[in-house]
Amino acid sequence: MALVTLGCARNDVDSEELAGRLTAEGWDVGTSEDEGADGAGPDVVVVNTCTFVEQAKKDSVDAVLAAGGGDAKVVAVGCMAERYGAELAEAMPEAAAVLGFDHYGDLPARLDDVLAGRPLASHTPTDRRALLPISPVKRPEAVRDTSIPGHAWVPTVPRRRLDDAPVAPLKLASGCDRRCTFCAIPSFRGAFVSRDPGDVVAEAAWLADHGVAEVLLVSENSTSYGKDIDARGAAGGALERLLGELAAVPGMRRVRVSYLQPAEVRPPLLRAIAETPRVASYYDLSFQHASATVLRRMRRFGSRETFLALCREIRALDPEAGIRSNVIVGFPGETEEELAELEAFLAEAELDAVGVFGYSDEDGTEALGLPGKVDAGEIAARVERITSLAEHVAEDRAARRVGTSVEVLVERWEDDEDAWIGRAAHQGPDVDGECRLAGDEDVLDALAPGVVVTGRVIDAEGIDLVVEALGVVGADGSVGAAPVGAGAR
Repeated sequence: MALVTLGCARNDVDSEELAGRLTAEGWDVGTSEDEGADGAGPDVVVVNTCTFVEQAKKDSVDAVLAAGGGDAKVVAVGCMAERYGAELAEAMPEAAAVLGFDHYGDLPARLDDVLAGRPLASHTPTDRRALLPISPVKRPEAVRDTSIPGHAWVPTVPRRRLDDAPVAPLKLASGCDRRCTFCAIPSFRGAFVSRDPGDVVAEAAWLADHGVAEVLLVSENSTSYGKDIDARGAAGGALERLLGELAAVPGMRRVRVSYLQPAEVRPPLLRAIAETPRVASYYDLSFQHASATVLRRMRRFGSRETFLALCREIRALDPEAGIRSNVIVGFPGETEEELAELEAFLAEAELDAVGVFGYSDEDGTEALGLPGKVDAGEIAARVERITSLAEHVAEDRAARRVGTSVEVLVERWEDDEDAWIGRAAHQGPDVDGECRLAGDEDVLDALAPGVVVTGRVIDAEGIDLVVEALGVVGADGSVGAAPVGAGAR
């Protein structure tokens, strides 16, 4: 069978957990490019869909249609399947089944049904906000498999790597308790539920055992971590303590946190990210806008002034810290003055990367009924305008890194560039630029995926950097000779 994944890093984790469950039940799981030993294609394709924005929905539909172009039976899972269920099944007869999150635990049996031609009722969506309040069920503790040398931690939810990249997402929590007027995620992901910290650390150790050097902590809102498992709430320091424990996992070279809510960020968390060894000095802050009036209509908090103060606080701790964000333009009622406020913020904040999205109506959200809808053509023009500014600011920020020192986690050899490619601490996976390594051949020949090198930035190409590699950084922080097994391209 083949497993196709769309959307965010949270979906990547879900797919690897599904792959783990299926493998444990004897399924041969691959990606859409995999073929059987006899050259035949997969007998079933599971498409893990996304429904974040309108384009993501179109991409998910296209993926289901493409998967159904051969003899394989297609099963849709993921956010779009959970959100629309039977409605999606009716619109897409190409899918043999549309299954929701509650089917994940018994997916192997459901796929058996699909292959046997047994009829399956499509998932019926439920507004998971109606399930509040939810108390997290204590999960069984992760165990150590003593039959495997080394750490050999086995997560409570089986997981199977679907690639050999030295970077992997690690789920911190699920769901969201916020009620942003533009967002439908709580309706199908449900309430915010933190994972047990011991389970998170055990899975990180399992990932390290499987060649992962950097974990990206993912959730809908990482700053809420621990509020449901600690009587002191998120302010009790649960995330700060967890970061220290993850950074101490043997073999782990870097820990990165994603999706921080600016209104919930507190000084102890800022210091923990900036000062904890092996934690990337990287702040993925969900600003969404900078006009106080637009933010209120979004049911969010903050303003240009408070967000700039937060950026100054971060750079006082570490001037070279990476700060990225996403913003929405064309929100209902957005005026020229409000858009100018966002422009002024982006110019002053000097962020390292900004994702710019045009507003689109989402079923079941409060913003769907707000007055003052902006014309689609005008939204597109505003996206282009803000994107141009954001790219200029990010490129300028990258250019000012020339001459600075960085540590780069090597990720892959790129034949087209005849160079090793990696990322510095301020660069998140996939979206924030990369580093191309140059320099002494003796150092470059010592590299391999997962190796950390210290270097000096010698050029900037857009938001990408060219880094002169100066030496390999050992697990103890020393700089010197190549690690055992290095040099594989």
